[in-house]
Amino acid sequence: MEHFDVAIIGLGPAGSALARKLAGKMQVIALDKKHQHGTEGFSKPCGGLLAPDAQRSFIRDGLTLPVDVIANPQIFSVKTVDVAASLTRNYQRSYININRHAFDLWMKSLIPASVEVYHDSLCRKIWREDDKWHVIFRADGWEQHITARYLVGADGANSMVRRHLYPDHQIRKYVAIQQWFAEKHPVPFYSCIFDNAITDCYSWSISKDGYFIFGGAYPMKDGQTRFTALKEKMSAFQFQFGKAVKSEKCTVLFPSRWQDFVCGKDNAFLIGEAAGFISASSLEGISYALDSAEILRSVLLKLPEKLNTAYWRATRKLRLKLFGKIVKKPMPDRTGFKKVDYAQWSGAYSTVERLSNALHIAHQQDVRERANQRDGGDINQCRCETVTLRQVPHHQRNSDAAQTTGKVKHAAG
Repeated sequence: MEHFDVAIIGLGPAGSALARKLAGKMQVIALDKKHQHGTEGFSKPCGGLLAPDAQRSFIRDGLTLPVDVIANPQIFSVKTVDVAASLTRNYQRSYININRHAFDLWMKSLIPASVEVYHDSLCRKIWREDDKWHVIFRADGWEQHITARYLVGADGANSMVRRHLYPDHQIRKYVAIQQWFAEKHPVPFYSCIFDNAITDCYSWSISKDGYFIFGGAYPMKDGQTRFTALKEKMSAFQFQFGKAVKSEKCTVLFPSRWQDFVCGKDNAFLIGEAAGFISASSLEGISYALDSAEILRSVLLKLPEKLNTAYWRATRKLRLKLFGKIVKKPMPDRTGFKKVDYAQWSGAYSTVERLSNALHIAHQQDVRERANQRDGGDINQCRCETVTLRQVPHHQRNSDAAQTTGKVKHAAG
């Protein structure tokens, strides 16, 4: 039975980045269900826009995108559609239009040969025994059994590693559905679509390499019905569909509380979306995947006495940033998807007040983490107290609303 320092499950942006950074410094094995080349097998359903934060991560690593990863056209504005109000506005945005599957394969191709990579593989079972992580996986037509000192879950929204570490952990999930159509619009565009009657998340469209992609994130129970209903509504906004060339769907996480961010335990670690590191306001996850991989690389190479505690602390800034996305997002009606009055919400609770409370909650969490660490508890199972949001004085509400209403965070990645 072969033994490794690190076993990485999943080679999306997070797993590929970590494997590349640990190559030559630790003995690493990496498992991925995507093929090494081509379009056969699994591919991640994704709009494929690289946000500025993700671009900064590539600058930090000294990487440049190859031309075969970049899609056509490159558009520098996003059309924002409020379906209920029948309003459309354009906002300047600096996204890079990419082919997501080609991007993922390119990220894998950067992993040095010193890392043992198994493509088109399936992780079947994991467990901890004798201070080692055991992994059984199927690749090349047969099952293999390896052990590792450290286990890394980079396996996305349906993370097997997260479910093993936290069997009782519940995080809000949506189904992301998108369809590809032959492009019929005379002028290509990106769009971000809000309709609270359909979903309290959002939908999107992207022109890409001669195709028009339309998708969105919807409740798991009746996502397909809601997706179809929104398509019918979009004809009023001059969206042109025709016959779908292909349809895709996947699960996407939708963090809604501080406890939704889980980083691992017992020498097992979670990075990227597996850890809940995805924006609740835009569903952008590539930048957080790359950043969490860099943070874990630093922790593993420094080898502090308590690695899981060190990783939890090191991700605090990232988690706080993501928690701010949750706090800034208007609260949905818990009984359904009743329309939210964004201006009223912004006026009642200003952005400053909500972020102030986010910091207060995070501070409470840190106090409990330190106390829990002294008692030998699991830092990821701490619970912070409920904090009542402070009301903004009535005379400030209109000015706050005027400053905050209409500031929309768009989708990417």
